[in-house]
Amino acid sequence: MNENTLPETIVITKSRPKERTRRLPPYHVILENDDYHSFDWVVDVLRQALGCTEQKAIVLASEAHCSGRAVVWTGAKEVAELKQEQIQSFHEIRPDGRKLGPLGVTIEPAV
Repeated sequence: MNENTLPETIVITKSRPKERTRRLPPYHVILENDDYHSFDWVVDVLRQALGCTEQKAIVLASEAHCSGRAVVWTGAKEVAELKQEQIQSFHEIRPDGRKLGPLGVTIEPAV
C-alpha cells in the first residue's frame, strides 16, 4: 500500500424524518353589516369585546357598513369562538324600549 493513499472510508447515515410542529390555522372573526343597530353602539361593543381603541373600532364598523363585512380579529379557533360569543352577548336597547338582537358575527378559517 502506498503511503500517500488512505483506505477508502464509507460513511452510512440514517436520516430521520423531520418532526414538525403542526400549527393550527388561524380563524377570522367577521362582523357583518347591520342596518338596525346604531353605529355608536357597534363601536362601543367592539371596544369592550375586543379591547381596541375608539379609532380602530370606528374603522372596523365603517368597513363592515361599507363593504358588508369586516375582519375584526384573527387568531386561534378557540379564541375566535370566544370573541364571537362575547360580541354576541351584547344587546342594544333603544330609548323607546325596543330590544334589538345581537350583532351578526361569524368565524371562518383565514386563508
